[in-house]
Amino acid sequence: MLRPMIQSEYVAWRAEVIPAYAADKVAAGQWSEAESLDLSGKEYDELLPEGLATRDNFLFTIVDLQSVPVGVLWFAVKTRFGARIAYVFDVSIAPARQREGHAHRALLAVEGKARGLDLAGIALHVFGHNRAARALYDKLGFQPTSISLFKQLPTPSA
Repeated sequence: MLRPMIQSEYVAWRAEVIPAYAADKVAAGQWSEAESLDLSGKEYDELLPEGLATRDNFLFTIVDLQSVPVGVLWFAVKTRFGARIAYVFDVSIAPARQREGHAHRALLAVEGKARGLDLAGIALHVFGHNRAARALYDKLGFQPTSISLFKQLPTPSA
């Protein structure tokens, strides 16, 4: 279940998501570790310049059946594929609460919210190394729209 995120949750989420995103970008080989935190913070500042009040952005706390917070979901209304869509920037579940179906239910709830906003679909990005998320998205019917591949070469001997 989704409920609108409150300011204290937003502050806590940013404190967690910025280093996590930086680590994902480093793991994907896109950023160096030295620059990653700065670049991650800048991206979030650009995407959410008004925080929770940023226009066309919807930030939710994912709660369980007892209304206990278990994660976060953030999507924004974007134009992609020639149509207005919900672009999911983040769906994350607390490690202790993973594998309980919360992300699955949250993404199904986004479908309802997207229909309510008259959006044509839902898109998202997933890092290639995140096999669990890729399996979930496949199960929910998401289809790849492009795939980037990379092969790490051994460091040349000096």
